[in-house]
Amino acid sequence: MGRTISIGNQSFADISEHGDFMVDKTSFIREWWDARDQVTLITRPRRFGKTFNLSMLEAFFSIKYAGRADLFAGLNIWADEEMHALQGTFPVIFLSFADIKEGTFESARAKTCRVLADAFKAHADELDAQARDWDGPEPPYGISPTMDDATAASSIKLLCSLLERKTGKRPIVLLDEYDTPMQEAWAGGFWDKAVGFMRPLLNSTFKTNPSLERGLLTGITHVSKESIFSDLNNLRVVTTTTEAYETSFGFTEDEVFAAMDEMGRTDKDGVKQWYDGFVFGRTPDIYNPWSVVNYLKEGALKPYWANTSANGLVSSCIAQGDKTLKEDFRTLLDGGSITRPIDEQVVFSQLAKSPDAVWSLLLASGYLKCTDFEDGWHDYRTLTVTNLETLRMLERTVGSWFAQFQGPYGEFCRAMLEGDAEAMDAYLSDVAHESFSHFDTGRRAAECFYHGFVLGLVVDLRGRYLVQSNRESGFGRFDVALVPCRPAHDPGIILEFKTCSKNQTLEEAGEDALTQIADRQYCAGLIAQGVPAERIHTYGIAFQGKKTLVMKG
Repeated sequence: MGRTISIGNQSFADISEHGDFMVDKTSFIREWWDARDQVTLITRPRRFGKTFNLSMLEAFFSIKYAGRADLFAGLNIWADEEMHALQGTFPVIFLSFADIKEGTFESARAKTCRVLADAFKAHADELDAQARDWDGPEPPYGISPTMDDATAASSIKLLCSLLERKTGKRPIVLLDEYDTPMQEAWAGGFWDKAVGFMRPLLNSTFKTNPSLERGLLTGITHVSKESIFSDLNNLRVVTTTTEAYETSFGFTEDEVFAAMDEMGRTDKDGVKQWYDGFVFGRTPDIYNPWSVVNYLKEGALKPYWANTSANGLVSSCIAQGDKTLKEDFRTLLDGGSITRPIDEQVVFSQLAKSPDAVWSLLLASGYLKCTDFEDGWHDYRTLTVTNLETLRMLERTVGSWFAQFQGPYGEFCRAMLEGDAEAMDAYLSDVAHESFSHFDTGRRAAECFYHGFVLGLVVDLRGRYLVQSNRESGFGRFDVALVPCRPAHDPGIILEFKTCSKNQTLEEAGEDALTQIADRQYCAGLIAQGVPAERIHTYGIAFQGKKTLVMKG
């Protein structure tokens, strides 16, 4: 019988004190300390041990844990006698923005101020009498959830100064999930206001702070190009491709297999298929720690990784993406790879404008991994889905976008397979009227938009059909073809899209699409793959703004 697994407990001190299960990551303490970087930002996917490791640093360095060497007895760090003298010797300010997920700037600002005020309360016993008088008519130093911007910006800098004066030591500042409010700000449409509030706070805390010993921030993304870090030229950034702290977050294969032996779990091949695949720096075979720990406790192979805060962003990017992006997703979901430019400094304002920006977000969030390890950094990386668990999550994420279009999109697929053009048209017409904007369906963009939308609709058929887009067949390139995996049971499908020209009706555009399918012999490819000609459904789909017409050949 192995150690007790305490799911969701992110307190190193509590887990160590009770002897609960944990993987020894205390070598991270020495690696970080010896690096001597004044301010470090480490980005990793959500639930990869960032909060636990910051809690571990707090327990090691904080004067609140002075004399608690027992917490580290038998762990890697305690074998290093040079580190003993540092345990429990610094004031440590531990902040977390993980819960700042508000939908408006006003509520996000208020919650951030509350986190800052709580930091003062957490150190009340270490401060002077004025700072402890939280029940008085005036909050100490003006620090409160309703403080003004200037007071909020300088609050942690002030706390550092007070703690240094009281203890004689400059504090260590740990900030967990710094980018959560920034992601919510982008999704909520108040990015500029959030940047205007957060930038002075981060600059005052980590750059112009003479009372700072060391600073460490964690998050999912690095957003420096958005100027939130424009003043922090002392920041060392460690991303998923950086060769530092490679095994400090997530579990290595040796650690996973040792834990499985301890807990009596035997399906190592299954665990590898489901939870392996992350690559940090040049170290492959990093496992998702959240999923592994849940598997060790429950013994079932299934998706445990909770929806990350990046899911909303990913869904939004898919919704706004063009047909090329949706084709790339299909390639990835079918087990293929794509090569795309990657910029690890995620630029949120570009997510809606640059088709390639989403890949950087997906890489940072852990949905995708890099598979090329060439010497030197280059802009283009080869990307694949990380593992079976992330494949399942991506399938749900892609499908969730289409769920916003009210009505069962499975009906579109059923009608298409049954040759019911009228039902297909009824579905498209309803969705276009209720959900599409005129910007989406403007004359120049309409064909690409509807092409991408229909590609998304047929994601339901993956595994039953091979979906092809813009491929050569006969004497031209069809728009979309569905090749049945079992030609004897399922029909083949050809879809051709047409936007009405100025003097054309929907019926004429639909007829043009069907004529093009016939004249250019688009069905030749399906016939060559064993689909009988009489079992091929051809559809011409015509658009005029938000008006649609589906015609069957």
